[in-house]
Amino acid sequence: MGGSVLFADPPICLTEVSMNLHEFFTDHPRVAIAFSGGVDSAYLLYAAKQYAKDVCAYYVKSAFQPQFELNDALHIATDLGVKMEIIELNILADEKIAANPWNRCYYCKKQIFTAIVKQAQADGYTVLLDGTNASDDEGDRPGIQAIHELNVLSPLRLCDLTKTEIRRLSKEAGLFTWNKPAYACLATRIPTGQPISEFLLLRTELAENFMFKKGFSNFRIRTIGETAKIQITLQQLPLLLDNRKEILDELKKNYASVCLDLEVRNEN
Repeated sequence: MGGSVLFADPPICLTEVSMNLHEFFTDHPRVAIAFSGGVDSAYLLYAAKQYAKDVCAYYVKSAFQPQFELNDALHIATDLGVKMEIIELNILADEKIAANPWNRCYYCKKQIFTAIVKQAQADGYTVLLDGTNASDDEGDRPGIQAIHELNVLSPLRLCDLTKTEIRRLSKEAGLFTWNKPAYACLATRIPTGQPISEFLLLRTELAENFMFKKGFSNFRIRTIGETAKIQITLQQLPLLLDNRKEILDELKKNYASVCLDLEVRNEN
């Protein structure tokens, strides 16, 4: 599905970034985008809307994605006036994924992107893009291998756009995702080697939804046996203490115990 595109020196200013992306979409005027509703894919969709002649976003809904991610994706696609297709995927039907090995992300990405490729090709799209950026470490992300195997192109990475730059450009573009915290799928809350079930995923989503409603952001509720381990930033500790009893009461509906990770999360 198309070859790679080489660009000149890394972009420095908005004009140069735009020209590079403009060049990419001039060479690839009709594209499908694997869309998650996150910072990177949102900016990629925005750029495609500006420069491509035809673009369609594909969102894969599985037990690994919480409802708010789909809501954000729909919000962005609607705001940009881009058509978006939702692909339902029973991700846990794959025993290799449900077993939760160290390289689960590889098998998961392979399933997700294979599903998108199939649907996009049926819709007449032969070029698939994703939001991998220049800050993503390939050595630490097994899923990138699956993307390469399926010949998915990553314009943000090809244009040498880092996460910081993408957030800046997203803010200038008026995208509400510009300061959206990084978010990994629900499966990352379950320790490697522990089989993943729909119950564990739903329990995590319910707990994190409650924390969102209490005003928390950039946090995780990790599963340690029957214990919920809360990871928050240092700045949110007062908020947690103010809501301690409510958090305990809510989370102990589905967990035997609740603990706080004193190795607080990074703010970024």
